[in-house]
Amino acid sequence: MSVIRKILHLDLDAFFCAVEEQRNASLRGKPFAVGGRPESRGVVASCSYPARAFGIHSAMPMSQAVRLCPQLVIVPANHRAYGRCSQEVMARLRALTPLVEQLSIDEAFLDVTALGKPAAAIARELQAQIRAELNLPSSLGVATNKLVAKIANNVGKAAAHKGDYPNAITLVPPGHEAAFLAPLPCEELWGVGPKTAERLRSLGLMTIGDIARWPEQDLSARFGKHGVDLALHAQGKDTRPVETMRESKSISQETTFDRDIRDGDELRRVIRGQAEGVAAELRRKRLTASTVKLKLRWSDFTTFTRQTTFAQPTADAEQITAAALRLLGQSWGGELIRLVGVGVSGLGKGAQQLSLWEAPAEQAEREKEERLHRALQRLRQRFGDDAIKRGPSE
Repeated sequence: MSVIRKILHLDLDAFFCAVEEQRNASLRGKPFAVGGRPESRGVVASCSYPARAFGIHSAMPMSQAVRLCPQLVIVPANHRAYGRCSQEVMARLRALTPLVEQLSIDEAFLDVTALGKPAAAIARELQAQIRAELNLPSSLGVATNKLVAKIANNVGKAAAHKGDYPNAITLVPPGHEAAFLAPLPCEELWGVGPKTAERLRSLGLMTIGDIARWPEQDLSARFGKHGVDLALHAQGKDTRPVETMRESKSISQETTFDRDIRDGDELRRVIRGQAEGVAAELRRKRLTASTVKLKLRWSDFTTFTRQTTFAQPTADAEQITAAALRLLGQSWGGELIRLVGVGVSGLGKGAQQLSLWEAPAEQAEREKEERLHRALQRLRQRFGDDAIKRGPSE
């Protein structure tokens, strides 16, 4: 007989805003947003529930948010404070169970199957503890798997009283997963984005229940393996474990300019800095990357990406920089640029692999270069990113 799992999905309600209210009690009950200034193309990182009543939401341009709510209070982000609070929350989760999968600074899954109490009681006690000890509101979804627990939390938060923190707890009892999901729109399922939703609608499939009733064989024929996953998920089936370690799939840095630019020297300078930052992160995590991607956004918000793949995985800043600059030369014709980003993917563990034919002298030079990179990184960590810059090669 299989064990019935008890999975919690915890989400800290409007986390940045809740932390800011701790720092400034006068913000409570007011429409406010955490993020950048509207005149500097800032965006909303988080907004209070009174602000959400005006239609404001995360990732909205701050200039639009101010138009929707002229009395909006704008608070600059304090990521150090948010990081400290997040660590406090995660420490309490891990004191409850070692099976914690942190999804982001304010979100995590917990597997509490081994604990003797009912899952809903554990959720209530955890929510109360976080409120009493850290003065932070939170909502939880409770189910037998990650998929349903996450969706349950989304549904519970959406149904809560508007204008204040939801503080919701939503339980889906074992055996009721498919019935709970059935009336929800297809978009609530993981992996159903706008394009997939459009294809499902063309078949007349509007709800998760519609997908569950559709022949799995046909979904597989139309969507491949994704169709098999759709059929299983629509029935509320999800066997994925809570993963205590999450590996990076990509590393990237992006810059949005205060004003659109077409200065090639400035663009290349920013790309070099981003490539060095990405390479430093690779080395810090002891990873290498096989693919470099350049992202450009024109002044009309059109976004363009181009990528290239190395013959050998690398964490070398000069190689990543050179690849990104080549992509710029292939992609950019002098248009006004709003945003530029450099990223790497195809990540792997361990040091760079040497070619079979690489001469000892070349190997020694590569090792010397890596030691130099590590030394530069230590100096930058101590004195700042602009303390030392590499000069041009001879």
